[in-house]
Amino acid sequence: MISKEHIIKRFISYVTVDTESDPTSNTTPSTAKQWDLANRLVEELNTIGLEDVSIDENAYIMATLPSNVPYEVPTIGFIAHFDTSPDFTGTNVKPQIIEKYNGKDIILNDIENIVLSPDYFDDLLQYKGQTLITTDGTTLLGADDKAGITEIVSAMEYLINHPEIKHGKIRIGFTPDEEIGRGAHKFDVEKFGAEWAYTMDGSQIGELEFENFNAASAVVKVKGKIVHPGYAKGKMINSMYIAQEFINSLPRLETPEHTEEYQGFFHLSSIKGEVEETILQYIIRDHDFGHFEARKEMMEKLTNELNEQYGWEVISVEIKDQYYNMREKIEPVMHIVDIAEEAMKQLNITPLIKAIRGGTDGSQLSYMGLPCPNIFAGGHNFHGRYEYVPVESMIKATEVICKIAEITAKNNLK
Repeated sequence: MISKEHIIKRFISYVTVDTESDPTSNTTPSTAKQWDLANRLVEELNTIGLEDVSIDENAYIMATLPSNVPYEVPTIGFIAHFDTSPDFTGTNVKPQIIEKYNGKDIILNDIENIVLSPDYFDDLLQYKGQTLITTDGTTLLGADDKAGITEIVSAMEYLINHPEIKHGKIRIGFTPDEEIGRGAHKFDVEKFGAEWAYTMDGSQIGELEFENFNAASAVVKVKGKIVHPGYAKGKMINSMYIAQEFINSLPRLETPEHTEEYQGFFHLSSIKGEVEETILQYIIRDHDFGHFEARKEMMEKLTNELNEQYGWEVISVEIKDQYYNMREKIEPVMHIVDIAEEAMKQLNITPLIKAIRGGTDGSQLSYMGLPCPNIFAGGHNFHGRYEYVPVESMIKATEVICKIAEITAKNNLK
């Protein structure tokens, strides 16, 4: 049995280290504080007995659990990221442990009246009677993806301590900057040396995903002209009003709060504006590649139309692709999804095979030659103050890793 207390202790030791990434930085990792947890993980991997433990100049961590069978088995991998999202602060995380959750409101912060309620977050009711770890309402938790790291390290430790469980060679990898779309950019697939891998970066128990959004970022810059407001008639051009025209010209119902399942969206994530210049930060998402391309074309067409309307280049847009739908790379090797599905079934977990409304390192890694489906890590409400994770889900995810390793070895038994 995986120790519940051990899982809790390990998870809390990770989430209390601030590893927030920074999309404005050009370094890797994007924040120096990510090294704090990265170096601690390297020490821990050596302590539990993994081999070939390494960390490179960009904080990418790799390690090996050697095969314990005398026959050839494909080398498989498990991957997670240690940065947390810049969408909400990860500084001074104070986890709260809720034993035997009773299905009612959880007061995260009494002073600020911050409540985690099943009336709003009905997924909570799935975990009645279980142990939840929540925030104190002032930070995110970091289960995305420190739950995944907890599960991978715990699984490797369990396999080391239980050699009766037969497995082939296993490689593990931990990455920085996944939350800003760069987690796989400097990942050395050849060095990793696995035939396939799994990211432990999904949400609720049972999730198994092999398709995700196509993704791009868009930076829209709007120019204006500043003149003293008392003498501005016919002279001032307020960039914020033009930016508002741009925003209102995109389909209002094609935003995250109005879409689900395979529906794509435009997401305005940031506005910084003054009269002379306004900058809009967007992300563009769609599972269908044709629709994805059409969304990018829509933004460019709107830019051209506004420039034509105003008679000069009042607006510009820079669009950069971030990652693509991994389905194209996974379908030719669907047996790797089948193994994960079978592992869950053997552990009495109902597989929830669905498309990711987001992306993981695995989407980029799949295009880099490492097919990489995504498996649940257990957390909910990522990137905000209402984030929580059931401890029992982390235990089950740890067991899934061990079971995948066992099934892979058995499938190659001659």
